[in-house]
Amino acid sequence: MEDAQARQQPANKLPEVVLTFWIIKIAATTLGETGGDTVTMSMNLGYLTGTAIFASLLVGLVWWQISAKRFHPFLYWATIIASTTAGTTLADFADRSLGIGYTGGSAILLICLLGSLALWHWSMGSVSVDTVRTPKAEIFYWATITFSQTLGTALGDWIADTSGLGYQGGALVFAAALLALVALYYWSSVSRVFLFWAAFILTRPLGATVGDLLDKPHDKGGLDFSRPLASAVLAVFIVGCVLLLPQRAGDHPKSTSAT
Repeated sequence: MEDAQARQQPANKLPEVVLTFWIIKIAATTLGETGGDTVTMSMNLGYLTGTAIFASLLVGLVWWQISAKRFHPFLYWATIIASTTAGTTLADFADRSLGIGYTGGSAILLICLLGSLALWHWSMGSVSVDTVRTPKAEIFYWATITFSQTLGTALGDWIADTSGLGYQGGALVFAAALLALVALYYWSSVSRVFLFWAAFILTRPLGATVGDLLDKPHDKGGLDFSRPLASAVLAVFIVGCVLLLPQRAGDHPKSTSAT
């Protein structure tokens, strides 16, 4: 009876959250920053055109992900990369082209992210990604991820530029915040669902600051590496991780109470 029920349950199409997941996630967010800057700056296509390109790619990949019947590692991570690259160009467009600024952009995107999580919880009773097994839940999942990726770009720029910490200082701040979440995971009873989303959100500004540190010119505090080359190296690293490290669908962190 239990085997029959398991077969009837919709497939989990998201990867198991283990160390491999976070390694690839941080690399993907860094690629999102260098890749977005490659298109908008190095290729001189501009933020609006870059956003249109990557948003179109994101919509297509999300549709493919929702239509899939099982977990496909390359499809999942391609969709993550599309969301983080679209987030980079969209945040830069809002912050710079529209003149909203880093503070205003971060505030607006935080409201959008919290609103997405609230609507998801109100509609489905939980924001645990372990429950993402239906098209409706997947839409909420990818919408929330896209908001978090866009917020991460704006937040990373805000910390690095507005606070005066620079890209290296900003990266250290977000790395320290992630280490604090790891400590809470192992030595506290804080909701695992909360910790997952907090870590997922914070990996994006970490990637944003590291990506900017790699490709920004020396006079702006960067290392002035080639954006296309940095993007290519990161892409090869991610492909290698997906091929060589364990990738399987699995459970995500749960809290002891419904969240």
